[in-house]
Amino acid sequence: MNARDNWSSVLMNNYGAPAVELVSGRGAKVTDAQGREHIDMLAGIAVNALGHAHPAIVEAVTRQVSTLGHVSNLFASEPSVRLAGELAKTLDDASARVFFCNSGGEANEAAFKLARLTGRRRVLAAHHGFHGRTMGSLALTGQPAKRAPFEPLPSGVEFYPYGDVDYMRSLVEMDPGSVAAIILEPVQGETGVIPAPEGFLKSVRDLCDTHGILMVVDEVQTGVGRTGAFFAFEHAGIKPDVVTMAKGLGGGLPIGAVIARGPAAGLFTPGSHGTTFGGNPVVCAAALAVLSVVDNEFINDVARKGKLLRELLEQVSGVESVRGLGLMLGVVLERDVAKEVVAAGLDYGVILNAPSSRVVRLTPPLVITDEEICEAVSRIAAAIRTTEGGTQL
Repeated sequence: MNARDNWSSVLMNNYGAPAVELVSGRGAKVTDAQGREHIDMLAGIAVNALGHAHPAIVEAVTRQVSTLGHVSNLFASEPSVRLAGELAKTLDDASARVFFCNSGGEANEAAFKLARLTGRRRVLAAHHGFHGRTMGSLALTGQPAKRAPFEPLPSGVEFYPYGDVDYMRSLVEMDPGSVAAIILEPVQGETGVIPAPEGFLKSVRDLCDTHGILMVVDEVQTGVGRTGAFFAFEHAGIKPDVVTMAKGLGGGLPIGAVIARGPAAGLFTPGSHGTTFGGNPVVCAAALAVLSVVDNEFINDVARKGKLLRELLEQVSGVESVRGLGLMLGVVLERDVAKEVVAAGLDYGVILNAPSSRVVRLTPPLVITDEEICEAVSRIAAAIRTTEGGTQL
C-alpha cells in the first residue's frame, strides 16, 4: 500500500495530501518511500527532540510497553509519578504540581480551566499567538482566520499586541480584579518565530504580581531545551505560575503537561478535570528517557549549535535576517517565496516549514550534528536559488 497515494481516500481533508511519504529515520535524517534521504530541519514540528530512533527512547518504550501499557488515572504507576517529580523540580518550587494530558492544545485547555477556577473571568492573550485548536485553546489563539469558522468560542478572552506591555496594562487596569490570567508564548512559533521583546516577560511578571493574576507561559514549542535553556522563559529570569508543555517532552510520543505552582497548583480538585490517556506509563517512560539526555551540558550544546546555524544562514543569498533562539529559528527571506523554498527543499533533501510567506521555520532535532547543520544550510541555499530561477535538481 502506498500511504501517500491512498491518503485522500481514507483521511479527512483538513491537512491536504502530503507531498512525501516517510518510511524511516535515524537521528536528524529521514528516508522517504523512494529511498531518498532528507535532513529533517522540522523534527515533526519541534517534537523529535532526540531525533528519530534514539536508543534511549527505543529502550525505555520497549521495556515499559512489555511490562505495563495503560492503567488510567484510577491507579498509580511509577513512570508518571517519577516524571511529574522531575517536571515539578524545573520550577524550583516545592508547591509545584503537574497535570498530564496528550498534547499542547490539551495542556492549554487545562490552563484555561485553571484560570476559570480562580473565580475571575477575563484572560488576556496575544495577537497572532497560537495555543491550539480545541475550542478552549482556540479561544486563546489570536489568529482570526483559525477562529472564525468555529465561533462562537468560549468567551472572556481579550487580545493585546504581542510585546506591548502598556496596552496590556491598560486592559488590566480597566478592572484588575476580573483578570484571571495572562497567557503568552516566549517565542511565537506559528506566527513566524518571533521572540518576545527584551524585558517583556519581566514586565508581565510584575503586572501579574501587582494584581494577583496568573502568568501562564506556553512552552509547548519552546520547552525541553529547544531555545538553549530548558524553558525559554529562563532567558528572561522570571518564573511563571503555570507552564504548559508538550512536543519535545515525549521525543515523538504524544504527551502534554501543565506545571503549576503556588495557589494555581491547588485549583484542580477531584472531578474538576481529567483525561483517560494522560500520564500513560509508556509515554511517560519516553519522556523520562528524553529528560535523561537533555541535561545542562546537552542544552548548552544546543545553544552552540543554534549559534552556528544562525551564522551560516545569515550568509545565504536571499536571506534578509534570522531570528529566534537556540535551535528554533525563523529565516526571514528577501522575497515572499517561503512556501516555494519548502517545496524545493524536498528536491534537495531537506525538510522545512513555512509559517508565513516570507519565513522558513527551522526546528531540527536537538541531536543534529555540526556536519548536518552545514549540509542543511547548503541545501537550503540551493532551494532558495531555485526560487530565483536557478537550476533545480
